[in-house]
Amino acid sequence: MKIIDAHHHFWDPVANYHPWLRDEPMIPFRYGDYSSIRKPFMPDDYDAVSRGWDIVATVTMEGEWDPADPVGEAHWMQDLADRTGRPAAHVAQAWLDREDLAEVLSVYKTLPIVKSVRHKPRANPAPGGPAGGMMDTAYREGFRRLADSGLMFDLQTPWWHLDEAMDLAALAPETPIILNHAGLPSDRSAAGLAGWEAALRRFATLPQSVIKISGLGLPDRPWALEDNRAIIRTCIDVFGPERAMFASNFPVDGVCGSFDVIFSGFDAATRQDPEAARQALFHDTAHRVYGL
Repeated sequence: MKIIDAHHHFWDPVANYHPWLRDEPMIPFRYGDYSSIRKPFMPDDYDAVSRGWDIVATVTMEGEWDPADPVGEAHWMQDLADRTGRPAAHVAQAWLDREDLAEVLSVYKTLPIVKSVRHKPRANPAPGGPAGGMMDTAYREGFRRLADSGLMFDLQTPWWHLDEAMDLAALAPETPIILNHAGLPSDRSAAGLAGWEAALRRFATLPQSVIKISGLGLPDRPWALEDNRAIIRTCIDVFGPERAMFASNFPVDGVCGSFDVIFSGFDAATRQDPEAARQALFHDTAHRVYGL
């Protein structure tokens, strides 16, 4: 099976400033202690962890580079791609609610690998509470302006904010929205999973919505198929293989499990599926969505 890894990172926090990878103390993190990934992760490192899998292309995700230099990471990534042939595409940092958004988007038009942007909206730590960042006036205006750039939007938000994402999407229905990390189903209780699936089914009614099946790790627990099979199968059932894609989220998910364990899990969870469906999940959806 030829694979396009639809979401991972390259970074060098020794040479470049990523606050969360450099500053002390470390930030609260959903997987717990992440000290093991506070070091460079470059193409050679990716090759080492993915050895044995036929990775034909990858898509990198912004790694929370210094917000004072919003286009720096994209320039760095374009240079890396020009020198090494990787990544094939990049999701760049863009702060939708900042005054420099138009300038940032104009720079991204000059960088061929930039296909999408991400700005994690302000979110509540649990269901309920006030509206999140996607309902802020400046954020919404920035999303509307994003449509004029022709770029897509990668959304990372907990599932309890997906109804707000649907409201946001109405401002620019032609802009694809790629939901990161399966909508973050961290609460694996029966009630938590029921709420996640219901929100996911509502969000999937948006024609422009796509999902990445990634980032499924749990804190203080090794990645295991028995923990994640139902999540994987629900994502595929709700979106269909033509709107779903697998991704490693490395090196971040390396905190929870090896590349081999995670992709072997994806393989085992879909082994009974038609070959065309598996090809879509492992390769074709990412190829089409990111225009590779």
